[in-house]
Amino acid sequence: MFSKKKEMPHIDAEQRELFENARIRILEKKRLLHHFIFFLAGAIFFIVLNLVFGFGKDIRLFDVDWFVYVILIWVFILLIHAGKVVLFSKFMGKEWTDRQMLKLVAKQKAQIEKMEREMGFNQSIPNVSDDQALDSQYGRK
Repeated sequence: MFSKKKEMPHIDAEQRELFENARIRILEKKRLLHHFIFFLAGAIFFIVLNLVFGFGKDIRLFDVDWFVYVILIWVFILLIHAGKVVLFSKFMGKEWTDRQMLKLVAKQKAQIEKMEREMGFNQSIPNVSDDQALDSQYGRK
């Protein structure tokens, strides 16, 4: 009644895993949004730096200012980041990883069974406890 200890609701392993996956997914999306905002601020900074302050006015490649190339490279990196978060996580997310893991485990089990058959280990070993084995070894009942 006067205890300050609060009862915590019991969360099973599956719910905890779902919660953890959701937390990671939200964190990925949050980082993508931060990257996009940082990109916008950086692009505006480069444009102002070149056009208003005249920094790098003499640096032109194929009759285009340098900041255009910097922004294009950054857009490419941002698109890769967005692809990783939006596309690849759907195709190669946790479910895909779990399916691949199950396939590999099944393949390894099949290989082990095949090797056991080839080597003649297909006989089952009797399940005897250590005490029973010692008793039979020393003739005790």
